[in-house]
Amino acid sequence: MIKKGVYAAGLSVINPDNTLNVDATINHAAEAIHSGLHGVFFFGSTGQSQLIPTKEKKELITKIASHKLRKQFFLGTGINSLNENIDLIKYAMEYEFRDFLIMPPAYYKSNTDIGVSNFYSKLIKAVPKIRIILYNFEKLSGYEFSVKAVTELVNSFPKNIVGCKDSSYNLFENLKLPNFLIFPGSEAKLLKGLELGCAGCISAVTNVTHSLARKVFDDFESKKCQSKNDQLIAVRETFDKYNLISALHSFLSNKDVNYKNILPPLTLLSDENEQELIKKLNNLKFTTEKNLAA
Repeated sequence: MIKKGVYAAGLSVINPDNTLNVDATINHAAEAIHSGLHGVFFFGSTGQSQLIPTKEKKELITKIASHKLRKQFFLGTGINSLNENIDLIKYAMEYEFRDFLIMPPAYYKSNTDIGVSNFYSKLIKAVPKIRIILYNFEKLSGYEFSVKAVTELVNSFPKNIVGCKDSSYNLFENLKLPNFLIFPGSEAKLLKGLELGCAGCISAVTNVTHSLARKVFDDFESKKCQSKNDQLIAVRETFDKYNLISALHSFLSNKDVNYKNILPPLTLLSDENEQELIKKLNNLKFTTEKNLAA
């Protein structure tokens, strides 16, 4: 069960033949957890999930089911089709995974509160034991959850709608529901969110800022003076100047060339932008060698 903490929307490691490198993807997540994260979500948008076939997702689910860190592994779906969502979730539930980060179907720009509510209602009816973290990211889905829409969903399904990843940032300061976990989608908003009563964060960039983000979280919990939050925010804001998937893969490829593989239409940063990113991060005393040691 997901709890308060710092999580990553995990990266997917891709083979040269454009298939998912299951073992390397799991190892990346495990290293991030060992470096400070409370957990990792596979198959979010950062993990190129919309571009990975269900068959390969099921292979990873089968493998993580027996992993020693399985209680810290969580799943997204990255699927638009209702029935394919249900199929993948039922498969994962056979291995006792119950918590899922799920975005409303993307592509159609006519998403409405009623249509989105119908999507989650039908999903819950088909899989009644599911626990859902809503994924609020209008930039990708074309739909922005309102406080009213989330509140109505929680009231209708209090045992199923348990939290929200807020990457549109219109909820984490305004939504107040008892026993409901709110995770801003950026570690730049981690401390502010914690001060407002949020549960932590679920972020793309915590794939590499794991130890910094955990330090900020732990210092808040222990009521210690913050010593790393300014650096954490600066690093996140540096990555935000680029496409996050491109920037993260380019950054990580300096340690492991496997990260150079990325699924079309996504691309790595240009050489010029990669060098610019590394220089900016070095100026912040955030380097590949220091932060990516296994």
